[in-house]
This record gives sequence, structure tokens and C-alpha cells, in this order.
Amino acid sequence: MRDLVDVHTHTIASGHAYNTMMEMIRAAQEKELEVFGITEHAPQMPGSCQLIYFHNLRVVPRQHGNLELLLGIELNILDEKGTVDMSQEDLAQMDLTIASLHIPCIKPGSREWNTECVVNAIRNPLINIIGHPDDSRYPLDNEAIVQAAKEHHTLLEINNNSLNPNGYRQNARGNDIEILNLCKKYRTPVIMGSDAHFFTDVRNHERIYPLLEETDFPEELVINTDKGKIREYINKYR
Repeated sequence: MRDLVDVHTHTIASGHAYNTMMEMIRAAQEKELEVFGITEHAPQMPGSCQLIYFHNLRVVPRQHGNLELLLGIELNILDEKGTVDMSQEDLAQMDLTIASLHIPCIKPGSREWNTECVVNAIRNPLINIIGHPDDSRYPLDNEAIVQAAKEHHTLLEINNNSLNPNGYRQNARGNDIEILNLCKKYRTPVIMGSDAHFFTDVRNHERIYPLLEETDFPEELVINTDKGKIREYINKYR
């Protein structure tokens, strides 16, 4: 499988990642990516950058040799209304947006309540990707999530970092298998994400490939195989 896109990564600006923007860009070039995204954690994440950081991303060149750079944000879903920690006006200025559930920012609730949080985030037309919807600390109705993503033209992420056996997300493999099977059933596209917090993990999707094989997941539903596919989903090209 061609793997040309990785748009979920972080730099030192996020507070708990360990490389500069240029170090991450060079890693993406060395791994021959065609589209590379940096999505710093939004302000409600402890230790991350403030809104002024995102307001000034306009100064950063978006083309580095053959590499297209996308600069965006990983938002925190904050409540059952799908509220996130950036205004609609600011979201529209981001190249791409990811919205995720994070323990420091939202306390897990019931399966129904967690699902409502995510589905209402999906309904926001300026949210492009739902990050790591695979953590059993936040039980979800995966079928409802997949159907909502299909309806609202939002990507669901299969997150390599979640599958790290030393990680803290729970039952990610089982949840990802269920999500992939449902996405295959409903023809809902997915995007692989490294969630790299260190340069060596850029374009590291190695834990995801076996799940795609196990579920016989259609390659045409994997966004990473063609740099043109992601343009249909992100704010920069809308």
C-alpha cells in the first residue's frame, strides 16, 4: 500500500512532544511523504500553546520541496454539544482540524453521552477528522459514529499510537477492528495517523497495516494512499 500522507503529528509547541517544526518536516521529507500535517494540541490541553500561536501560522511556508505542509490543530471535545476549544472563525483559518477526546479535558461519561459528544463534533462542518475514537475509557456506539462520519463527510482516524502496547488507551485494537468493519460496511473512509510526538514516528503506521489486512479493508477507503484524497475533506481546500 502506498502511504503518502501523515497529518496527525506534534512538535514542542504542544508541550509534551520533543522536536521542532523543521525537525519534523525533515523527517517527513526523508520518509518521502507527499502531504505532512502538524496539528498542535489546542489550548485546553495542559502545557500546550495558546491561540496566538495558531493565529500566526500564516507566516509558515506550506511547500517544502516536494512536500506539502498542512498546519492545523488537534482540538479537545469539551461537552455533549461537541464544543471545542477554538471559535468557528479561527477553525476556518486552519488548514485542517482534528477533534479528540482527551482525559485532561473531558471526563468520560456513559456510552450514550460519549457518543453524543463525538457525533455533535462530527456535525461541525469545520471539523475534518475525529482523532483516535478507539479508547474504551470513552465507550462509544461505533456504528453511530461511523454513520455520522459518512453523513457529514468527516474522516475517522485509525491511530498508530493507540496501538502501542505501552500506551494508555484501552482496547484500541478491538475498537479499531470494529470501526474498520463498520467503515467497510458503510463505505466510510478512514485516515491512518501516526500521532507522532517524536520525529522517528513520522509516517509510522506499522501497527495499523495488520488490522487493514485482517479486516480486508478496501484500499480505496484509505485516505493516505493518494495525496489528492485528503483535499476532499480538509478546510484548506473547501
